[in-house]
Amino acid sequence: MPYSTAAAEGPLLRKVSALSRPVKVALALSVLTVAGFFWALLTGPMAITFEDVLQGIHGMFALTEVSGASDWVVRELRLPRVLIALLVGAGLAVAGAVTQGVFRNPLADPGLIGVASGAALAAVAVIVLSNSVLAGWSALTGPFALPLAAFAGGIAVTLVIYRLGTRNGQTHVALLLLAGVAINVLTGAATGVLTYLADDQQLRDMTFWSMGSLAHGRWPEILALVLFVLLPLCVVMRYARVLNALLMGEQVAQHLGFNVQSSRRWLLAASAMMVGAAVAVTGMIGFIGLVVPHLLRLVIGPDHRCLLPLSALGGALLLLVADTIARTLLAPADLPVGLMMALIGGPVFLALLLHQAGRWR
Repeated sequence: MPYSTAAAEGPLLRKVSALSRPVKVALALSVLTVAGFFWALLTGPMAITFEDVLQGIHGMFALTEVSGASDWVVRELRLPRVLIALLVGAGLAVAGAVTQGVFRNPLADPGLIGVASGAALAAVAVIVLSNSVLAGWSALTGPFALPLAAFAGGIAVTLVIYRLGTRNGQTHVALLLLAGVAINVLTGAATGVLTYLADDQQLRDMTFWSMGSLAHGRWPEILALVLFVLLPLCVVMRYARVLNALLMGEQVAQHLGFNVQSSRRWLLAASAMMVGAAVAVTGMIGFIGLVVPHLLRLVIGPDHRCLLPLSALGGALLLLVADTIARTLLAPADLPVGLMMALIGGPVFLALLLHQAGRWR
């Protein structure tokens, strides 16, 4: 009897169709992320073979000396940039999912709690005042003056907003939102004043930093991101059930036995840490924390046990693809990835709004 491919494929197709939708999405995102990882390493102005990529990755783990131009390009230029894209994209997307869960608003954004604006103000202050008021800070921290200041600024603003939104030991979401709006306005005004005081070179530095770019990330920044993104991400995963309970309201979550105040504190702190670290290394990159969790919620539902890890995968993949396109679209020029994300995220966000408006009719 001749071999039947349909008979062989039948059980496999039945097994695949029997998988739940989150598992299917997880498998698809995992395969696409691995494919995107190697595509990003192979793509660029200089031709690199797959063998060069494997040799570079092996040499990095084996701590061998760089051998040849191809090995140097892989290990010192493309691989650090790819890893930064994966870490920053995952951190921003998970921070967005957490923010949307805490505020029970599917269109909320990590910028809502002031992390990005606080980090931006601190970074602009270092750029403009590094030769005067902040000369001591620049001398103390050296090349890490800007990322450390941006990280500290994001954390500090988040703590202030959380303090303003807490009364008698109770955190009020409405107060947090209003405090976030007020602080964003104040930090925007302060950033405007510093921009007015800046000279031409400082204005140029501020402009490129505000556009967002992964071009300047190296191995020290990757080590910092591993600490300040992966560690909070692991902490957030433990609060998936709390976020699910918060979807039904704070009172319901408390009746289910969750410590809502403590959980919200940890969740906001972890989000601030991830966004602050990302902004510190890459500058301002928007829409990932807004678009990725919202799209995944439409596909797999609101269960944060699935939504959080899949948001990490989706955010990592989105930023990796956007950065690869940004650095090759106008090669040898390097288009800031923040602009590419705005070009991608703007239309997607408008489509989400139109979809939501259609559901309200």
